[in-house]
Amino acid sequence: MLDRQDEHILAQLQKEGRTTNQQLAEDVGMSTSACWRRVRSLEETGVIVGYSALVDREKAGFATSAILHVSLERHDAKFVDEFVSRVTARAEVMECFATTGDADYHLRVVVRDMKAYNAFLDEFMFRLPGIRYVRTNVILKEIKTSVALPF
Repeated sequence: MLDRQDEHILAQLQKEGRTTNQQLAEDVGMSTSACWRRVRSLEETGVIVGYSALVDREKAGFATSAILHVSLERHDAKFVDEFVSRVTARAEVMECFATTGDADYHLRVVVRDMKAYNAFLDEFMFRLPGIRYVRTNVILKEIKTSVALPF
């Protein structure tokens, strides 16, 4: 269970992951050694799973983003396991969620352009076994995107 100091550390690291331990300790009101121990503990227990840079997808050349609604024909382990394995291996799939409702899965896909998206569908999605349907919502404008949890 996280305490308030852990949450404060996590909130600060989500704002600026490249901060030094000294600056982080000052920001959260701890000694540098205590702060370092807390961060190491959060890493070792898997609360912090890694560090990365946030990249603007459009400036990086990925102009097209879409939400796919995917439903499977059957839900036996063979089809589900193969779907999950193959989808998680694709770099274009940024997120995949098993969901309730009309679709079994929702995927967020990012590609360079519509031609690349069409190839993704034709060469990958439509060839996966056990797919009942794939519906697409192309993202016209990103209103809010965040990876930070609301501590």
